[in-house]
Amino acid sequence: MTQRLHLVFGGELVSPSKTVFKDVSKIHIVGMFPDYASAHSAWKAEAQRTVDDAHMRYFIAHIHRLRDEEIAASATEELGD
Repeated sequence: MTQRLHLVFGGELVSPSKTVFKDVSKIHIVGMFPDYASAHSAWKAEAQRTVDDAHMRYFIAHIHRLRDEEIAASATEELGD
């Protein structure tokens, strides 16, 4: 069975209208989750915890989309050539 891994992370942005982190070294890694539902729950908890700070933003990255297990080399692997 294929896992659908999701990464939840966030931090302070330069501006609320952009998705550029103010300090990449301070990105908060919430965790890796085995499905979207649990990732969404973790994302929601962090987003609600920081709701009063307009510069804080959390994201869900669909890690499973980076690699297609059905083909020998995914597009991400080809970037390393």
